[in-house]
Amino acid sequence: MTTVLLTGFEPFGGDARNPSGEAVGDVARRWDRPERLVTAVLPVAFDAAADALRALIAEHSPDVVVATGLAGGRAHVTPERVAINLRDARIPDNDGAQPVDEPSVPGGPAAYFASLPAKAIARAIGDAGIPAAVSHTAGTFVCNHIMYVAADAAAARTGMRAGFLHIPWSDETAPDGAPSLPAADIARALDIALRTALDVARDDAVTTGTLH
Repeated sequence: MTTVLLTGFEPFGGDARNPSGEAVGDVARRWDRPERLVTAVLPVAFDAAADALRALIAEHSPDVVVATGLAGGRAHVTPERVAINLRDARIPDNDGAQPVDEPSVPGGPAAYFASLPAKAIARAIGDAGIPAAVSHTAGTFVCNHIMYVAADAAAARTGMRAGFLHIPWSDETAPDGAPSLPAADIARALDIALRTALDVARDDAVTTGTLH
């Protein structure tokens, strides 16, 4: 049976909630496809999150890994195309760690492209009426780190594919004035992303490039 691993994150810093972790639970409750869906909420901590993700991959041998995280300030759901081998934290993680200029995987390549169809995922989410756009940077904090660790695991396993989606704040969790989407739309976007990842073997041959 095909297995899909979907992850979100716990609340970060002083936040009471994290819409990525909440959306993962919403998707799991409504999953109706024959593929086995495994979900987890990861700590917002470089080492602990990577250890948890690697343990989940070792236990479940997923065919598809979709990790998700909050990008406060973004107004779209954004499938990421690139993870870089860099941990450079502007602020400490939830364990107080603040690595500077460290690799996510020592000796690993400088970057990995997502092996999921990021363009097709963005198009499918947009076609459902939910704002979506391809992103070319996942930052250098825990989200990028987890995308890189997932991609590195996929590179070592035949048939495994991995990618990452950033989501905005949900309307229910957003600070005043922050861009947001309804929580139901965020969960629906993740569900669409999973289905597209499972059903689309070749990404869209269209440009999503940017000038800056």
